[in-house]
Amino acid sequence: MNRIQFNITPLSDSIVQSIKHKIDSKTKPLGALGMLETIALKVARIQETDSPSLKNPTLVVFAGDHGIAKEGQVNPYPQSVTAQMVYNFLEGGAAINSFCKQNSIDLKIVDAGVNHNFKNAPGLIDAKIEYGTRNYQQGPAMQLDQGYAAIAKGATIVSTIYKTGCNCIGFGEMGIGNTSSAALLMAAFTGIPIKDCVGAGTGLSSSGIAQKKEILARVFKGCTATSPIEKLAYFGGFEIAMMTGAFLRAAELKMTVLVDGFIASSALLVAHALHKNVLDYCIFMHNSGEQGHHKILEYFRQNAILDLGMRLGEGTGAAVAFPILQSAIGFLNDMASFETAQIDNPM
Repeated sequence: MNRIQFNITPLSDSIVQSIKHKIDSKTKPLGALGMLETIALKVARIQETDSPSLKNPTLVVFAGDHGIAKEGQVNPYPQSVTAQMVYNFLEGGAAINSFCKQNSIDLKIVDAGVNHNFKNAPGLIDAKIEYGTRNYQQGPAMQLDQGYAAIAKGATIVSTIYKTGCNCIGFGEMGIGNTSSAALLMAAFTGIPIKDCVGAGTGLSSSGIAQKKEILARVFKGCTATSPIEKLAYFGGFEIAMMTGAFLRAAELKMTVLVDGFIASSALLVAHALHKNVLDYCIFMHNSGEQGHHKILEYFRQNAILDLGMRLGEGTGAAVAFPILQSAIGFLNDMASFETAQIDNPM
């Protein structure tokens, strides 16, 4: 087993007062820019500078298939849609392509474990662990060594991107059935009852949601996993496991990490269980319309930048919120202070 280790240092408080002074000295009332000030402080602490910058922002979409999706019991769309959407990403036709293009974000697509042979499709990063996971109704979705391998590959992909000069990275996903996997992981890592973690996914009816809850409750009850990796292997998809490693390596490299919605946050739950300091480097970009996501935000004691009712996945929430992150950095770097603008400061 490839038991990769991560060394994630907590953010230092040494620069906090100087950053707060810089923010408070801008030509505005104290706190008038609200959450933008909080974001600016966070990014400045991550980069350990009072003049932070977002270099080569990148969004990585990990794609993987789930064994349970073959049965069609928890998913209105067939498993084949995962591979079809990967081709759509590669051809530039998905929502995430549009938003990344709009905001000059580099987009990477990764085959983490899709049940399809892409035959070296141009532009696709081949990190396939297997042709989809097994159906966790019959036992663990993956072997432990597959879980470790996926974490290691996710970390390696981030390291490669980091070497291009990227210091700001986000993660999205594609995988029919992965809201079920995320709900199970959410229950396993937060202690929230599984029924309160399950939502509509890609559009289940009320009867479909009821069936999904019943099936996942049985699966959850039958799981005896105890360690974080065992829980990940039992319930997770390869795309979720790969995101787990990606979160951990990005934090280790002191990158600004953009957290998308429900699926990405389920991977972060695993990463957080493995290394608490990973949260120091994360900015939660949006609150997903998938019902369990706001409960994960509450568990992490975090506020999201946007709440637009989005529940598409693909990293779309992170991409749409990115200009707000740019605004936070922009005011910190470009806005005049009372002193430089020669305006009387009431303080």
